[in-house]
Amino acid sequence: MKTATTIEKQIEILRSHGIIINNEEKAKEILHDIGYYRLGFYFFPFEKTYPKATNRDHKVVSGTLFEDAVKLYYFDFDLRNILNRYLTRVEVAFRTYLTYYMSLQYKTDPLWFVSPTVVRQAFIQDFDKKVYSSEAFRKNQQIRRHHLKYPQDKYAPAWKTIEFMTFGSVVKLYKSIDNIDEKKSIARHFGVGKVSVFESYIDAIYTLRNKCAHGAALFDLQLPNGISGKGPKLGLEAGDHQKLTGALTVLKYVLRHISENRERDLQNALNDLYARIRTERKELVEILQKCSGIKF
Repeated sequence: MKTATTIEKQIEILRSHGIIINNEEKAKEILHDIGYYRLGFYFFPFEKTYPKATNRDHKVVSGTLFEDAVKLYYFDFDLRNILNRYLTRVEVAFRTYLTYYMSLQYKTDPLWFVSPTVVRQAFIQDFDKKVYSSEAFRKNQQIRRHHLKYPQDKYAPAWKTIEFMTFGSVVKLYKSIDNIDEKKSIARHFGVGKVSVFESYIDAIYTLRNKCAHGAALFDLQLPNGISGKGPKLGLEAGDHQKLTGALTVLKYVLRHISENRERDLQNALNDLYARIRTERKELVEILQKCSGIKF
């Protein structure tokens, strides 16, 4: 197992990999600020063996600057700050419409989200352990007040419960709805006619949201299931359905069906970010374009 190293040793290792460090004091400041391990994710695409992820020697292509990885890191940092508000907008809108539509469909059953006539059994079986008995729910003041007022209720009604479920749990709930026509109605509200296509869109948004929430690298995002090409014409090229550009395109598409103004705001913010990137070294722009699929 590797052991911890000093900043001085880290700089020595980086130089041994072929990374050019022109300002050692600034490099030390950045390593203290960002961290050697985190910054390693941003040196990865400069390695000669990229995208090979195993048995790497970490040697980089000739001419790679320490600043290249730092600028790639700050591209991610700036993009994450832009995306967070719009991802939240989509998450809240999806949660709200799912709750609204399904609750009106089942007016006499405020616990439709655990009803075997509405939702698949697998979701219901996991609901107590993975959702309602979670620490977040046990400590939630609104849920606790509901049960103090209505001690006979096993669960709070849908409009309270779903409000405090994680985005991942809400996505699972949608996928677990048995009636395909109900799922289609929700998908159509967001501009998608096929359930399978909408599920691929919401999965992409969920993945992007989680990457942002946990500070993970965005520039080389890989969507596990990709984006379905059987839905609206998104203008994605071959290979872009699993990349960052695909996730951003889907986010803008869904956001447009929530608020055209917010979709325009997002595009303007991205355009400003892309304009700054275009002023950087050609090598950096080419690597970022290759990894993300974004056309700068």
